[in-house]
Amino acid sequence: MPRQLAQNKVEECQSKCLPEFDHVNHYWDRQKKIVIAKILPGEFYMTSQHMVIATTLGSCVSACIWDPMIGLGGMNHFMLPLTTQEVHEVNWGQRGMVSDATRYGNFAMEHLINMILKHGGRRKNLRAKVFGGGKVMKNMSNIGNKNIAFVLDYLKTENIIIESQDLGDEFPRKILFEPNTGRVFVKRLNNLHNDTIVRRERDYETRIENKPVDGDIELF
Repeated sequence: MPRQLAQNKVEECQSKCLPEFDHVNHYWDRQKKIVIAKILPGEFYMTSQHMVIATTLGSCVSACIWDPMIGLGGMNHFMLPLTTQEVHEVNWGQRGMVSDATRYGNFAMEHLINMILKHGGRRKNLRAKVFGGGKVMKNMSNIGNKNIAFVLDYLKTENIIIESQDLGDEFPRKILFEPNTGRVFVKRLNNLHNDTIVRRERDYETRIENKPVDGDIELF
């Protein structure tokens, strides 16, 4: 495809994306011949357009959630803050007492789910595929396992069917998600070349540990 036509496709896609996602990098993938929105740690993206959402995971996890009845979905990219003990517990209604780390996980998941429901998705139709949580460096903590346990428990509690998963192990992953079809492509990356992934996730980890989640989260 000529460069100008590809750029037009990207600009058309950006013009239709929600204002919340204006900051997300959109680009044309020449091999797949489709627009891709690339999200970073701590971000999420939702759309009904024929496009791809991409991210690269180390110890973080991503939940790809969509409503197959209307072809609407999105993907997040998050981790739980590291904590040495369960402190600052807050009352979470019928969910009981949860730590700030779990609260952050709830926040990351509800942001995506609420956006899907707000734009026409129905909770009973939601499906999920989950990825990540790798221990990509030998001296890393077990935060990947904590992330995995959280996302699986969360989706079970919310009665959202998990159609497939690729979790744990010792390698990073590149995830490509088609939100209007529910298809996901996973590429397992060489863990000898993941310095950028580790550095990006450590920067993200520092941010979330020093910036608590504020405000109420609406649960549907």
